[in-house]
Amino acid sequence: MKWYYLSLIAAIVILASGPLILLITENRTGMRWFEASTGSAKLAPDPGSHPGAVVQVYAARAWGWRGAFAVHSWISVKPANAHEYTVYQVIGWRARHGRPVVSIEKDVPDRHWYGNFPELIADLRGDDADAAISQIHQAALNYPYPNQYRVWPGPNSNTFVAWIARKVPNLRVDLSPTFVGKDWLGATKFFARSPSGTGYQFTILGVLGITVGIDEGIEFNVGCAHFGIDFLDLAVRLPGWGIVGFRT
Repeated sequence: MKWYYLSLIAAIVILASGPLILLITENRTGMRWFEASTGSAKLAPDPGSHPGAVVQVYAARAWGWRGAFAVHSWISVKPANAHEYTVYQVIGWRARHGRPVVSIEKDVPDRHWYGNFPELIADLRGDDADAAISQIHQAALNYPYPNQYRVWPGPNSNTFVAWIARKVPNLRVDLSPTFVGKDWLGATKFFARSPSGTGYQFTILGVLGITVGIDEGIEFNVGCAHFGIDFLDLAVRLPGWGIVGFRT
């Protein structure tokens, strides 16, 4: 049975390697959070030169040690002929001040998240974006945890984006293993469509479950450590690392 134990040890090392490496290398500049950049990453179209509707989903590594495991995510929209973007997101510190955690505000659509460069997850333009904007707004207003925030296992910013994605199938967002909180469905719900809308998931309190979908492939969740195989993109899904392979 030596091979069994060696395989188990190797699997644990592989699954833990991403967060461990990122923990070691995280924020070595000594910079404090309020000193970090929150400026535009120049990924979103300029409203002045792009009159068409735009919907974009972004994610950036969370600040500090949390960034070794998870991202913060948000959705930016610009209706046709609008001169600024509206950003939809959940921000945990708002709860500490007695405010709803859901933020819907005119803002920079593609900002660095306290020094961390954002990744563009989904990008809709034109008629597709126009059709999605009202759906996104309504889904945000109906978010079931407007006054709740919990880093792990949720509800958090990734729970919010996953909620909207399930309500707006045109987004078709494949949320990687770094979207900790995406599987939180509440205390009494165990089944749902996957965030991409191309499959289904089973989860227990967001800490144990499985997702199977065309975009996600097969992904297991054990204690919010997500891992699996993405057949469509010939990739593996690993905690900390995210999706590693030929993502399309």
